[in-house]
Amino acid sequence: MLLRIARILLLGVVGLTTAAVAQPTPPSSAITRTVIATSKLPGVTEVPLYFGASGVTLPPGETSGLSGASGILYQMLGSTEVSVDGVATTLNSGDGLFISAGKTVTLKAGSAVPSTFLHFVLGPAASLDRPAATAPATVRELYRTSAPIPDLKPGGYDLNLTRVTFPAQMPPNPPHHRSGAALYYIISGTGSNTVNGRIDAKGPGSFVYEPFGLVHQWGNLGNEPFTFLAFNINPEGVAAVISDAPAKSQ
Repeated sequence: MLLRIARILLLGVVGLTTAAVAQPTPPSSAITRTVIATSKLPGVTEVPLYFGASGVTLPPGETSGLSGASGILYQMLGSTEVSVDGVATTLNSGDGLFISAGKTVTLKAGSAVPSTFLHFVLGPAASLDRPAATAPATVRELYRTSAPIPDLKPGGYDLNLTRVTFPAQMPPNPPHHRSGAALYYIISGTGSNTVNGRIDAKGPGSFVYEPFGLVHQWGNLGNEPFTFLAFNINPEGVAAVISDAPAKSQ
């Protein structure tokens, strides 16, 4: 009798262990942020500044030049050797690099496949009117703010590009605004963007501009992670994201 009871108990333990092992791992609930590139700007008030973004493709093994406003490259596909003032850096998919205005830049695509990258820029309108990369690269303007970035103030600013991933089924975050401004590019998944009570779905390839003072929320109501790039400018020493609406001036 005791032997029979022991066997029953053992089978129960084995069954519980098997059930525990068979349970799927719950998805991560954490937001992940990876700073791709960052730099400091001594001043941003000399001339009106705009955000812009272009898609650039360079054939395998070919070389091109790059010039124009300050900005950040983000490698999408293939690889690019970027030489700035004679110093070479190789960008693979997911890598980025800040390039200051006025620098002498040479781009060389890897030999296997075309190099495809995004070029985010911050500059005056005249600099955005000129293609940043020379032939044989092909350049396609994807986005440009319709008006200068508002409320930029004297003093230093941080300029950076961050890759952010929201987990699946993440409810909208609390209302917040930018201390400077940001331009989002959606890489994958579909995010929910709430402004003034209106919810819009933003999918891959979408751009979203957030000027100073725009109170908004982001969430991910889908079943897959939501990943985007944030090209951001904020006053040095001030958080890029601030809760609620900006305080009203007295």
